[in-house]
This record gives sequence, structure tokens and C-alpha cells, in this order.
Amino acid sequence: MTGPVIAAAPTDARAALHRLRAEVAKAVVGQDAVVTGLVIALLCRGHVLLEGVPGVAKTLLVRAVATALDLDSKRVQFTPDLMPGDVTGSLIFDPRTAAFTFREGPVFTNLLLADEINRTPPKTQSALLEVMEERQVSVEGERRPLPEPFIVAATQNPIEYEGTYPLPEAQLDRFLFKLAVPLPSRDEELGVLRAHHAGFDPRDLHAAGVRPVATAADLAAARDAVRRVHVAEPLLGYVVDLCRATRVTPALELGASPRGATALLSAAKAWSWLAGRDHVTPDDVKAVARPTLRHRLRLRPEVELEGLSVDAVLDTVLATVPTPR
Repeated sequence: MTGPVIAAAPTDARAALHRLRAEVAKAVVGQDAVVTGLVIALLCRGHVLLEGVPGVAKTLLVRAVATALDLDSKRVQFTPDLMPGDVTGSLIFDPRTAAFTFREGPVFTNLLLADEINRTPPKTQSALLEVMEERQVSVEGERRPLPEPFIVAATQNPIEYEGTYPLPEAQLDRFLFKLAVPLPSRDEELGVLRAHHAGFDPRDLHAAGVRPVATAADLAAARDAVRRVHVAEPLLGYVVDLCRATRVTPALELGASPRGATALLSAAKAWSWLAGRDHVTPDDVKAVARPTLRHRLRLRPEVELEGLSVDAVLDTVLATVPTPR
């Protein structure tokens, strides 16, 4: 787990985070967009919901990013019998001292992989609400802060719903991004097979050559630089207008909340900084609008039956809301 950090130079931090893609590619073929999404989430102190069918390396991807950033990472397999204390930690009676001591749960890490988060009941899902929003665990009235940095990377299968518990809107709204993890292209899949044929073991990232190329100090410097990215008043209005448009679109019964607007602004600033700019452009906002807003919107049932997707509705919103010049 990372300790106290000494700030790095913003330029060096940006270069280190750009090296991350090449390092993760040693273990995961393709998925550059998902890696970028995870980096932006770390810059924004946000959480990520990864959606993809089994076998597209969601778990491996998160582990590789944590290794390349030299962050502590833990994994929790969410199941129907998982209890809240199994995630956050619990008080354990010590017979030697006749006192209760707190045993930390897996949330006390930098990057928590919540695997198949929708397979656990709402009671356990809700245990993550305080963790994700307040970055702390409260037990018997005592607050226990989580390490810094801390984000949750949760996974779910988009096609298998038997035995699952859909995430409530309140929890979905706490994810910065919902990222689709696609199937690889033919060339990328050939690359996967060649790597396995050559002896690649996904359980041994060290043998695969994945090394830390950025540190918590780089991340701290990058976060400071992102906070200083300039946003002109018309761009602030553009972010608000996009979110307000989702609330009046006939195809949607639930639009983006004000939290969605602040998330969109934060993500656009991080995207702009990674691209080497010190100010946000309309294209920066458009680039992150879909992953930031898609999970915060709900289609009307009749529209969903017609086969319209949330992304298609967002495309219409982005095309109709006037872009500032």
C-alpha cells in the first residue's frame, strides 16, 4: 500500500501516465480506451463500472493497471451470500484481551476490484455506498478513512441476468464512468493466442514484464494539474445544458443528475490535461459524455422495446444541444 508521496512535476506525471498504456499492453491486448478511462477515474477520484462478457480480460486489466501504477489492489468476488462485513471489515473479539478489534476488509486498498458486483444482494451492495462517496468505513460510530488514492473498479456481465440484483440508481450515480469492455478484433485476438502460445501466464504479471511506470507521487501531481485546468464560462453552460437536455428528452424517464454534471466537468478536465491542454474544449466534453452519462440515464420501457439504446439517445442530445464557439 502506498505511503506518503512527494509531488512530481506535472509534465513528468503526464509522461508517466502515457507510458501506462504500453506497460498494460504487455499483459492486455487492445483496450486502450478502457485503460484511459481507468486513468481518468484515478485523476478524478472516481469509480468505474466495467461491463463486458466473460473472458475479455476485465480482471487482468485492472490488475495490470494497478501494477503499472505501483498501487495496492484487492479483489472481491461478489456472491449472493457475501455479507457487508466481508467487504468493509468487522469487529472481532480477541479472547486474549477480552476486547473487540477491527479487522480491515478488502476495501482498505488503493484499487478495489468488485467482481460481478450485481451478483450480491442490495444489503451488501449498499455497504459500498459510504465507501465510494465518503472514502471511509464507519463501525460502531468510529470512522476509519481509506487509503489514498482509492477507487472501485466494478465488473458486471451485460447479458446474464439470472441470479443478479440490478444496481440501484443511487449507486450507479456514484460511478464516474461506465465503460464497455469490447471483444477484441481478429488481429487483437490473434495477438492474445500468440502470447499464450509463447507461455504467457495471466496470473504472473511480473513474468509478463509489467513494471511500475508511474507512482502515487505522479498521480498526486497529475490531480493538482487537472484541478488547475481552465474552463471558460460558456463551457460550464454547455455541460449544464447537456445534462438538462437529458431530463426533458422524451425517450428517457430519468436524466442526468447534478452529480452527473460535476462528473462530466471533472472527466473533461482530466481528458484535456492528458491531451496536453490547459483548457477544456467542447470536443473534450463530447469525448467523455457517453461513458460519464450512459449509466445515469434510464430509457422509457416503450422506447427500450423499440431497440433504442441509451448511447443512441446521447448521440441525439450531443447533436442537438448548441456547441459553444
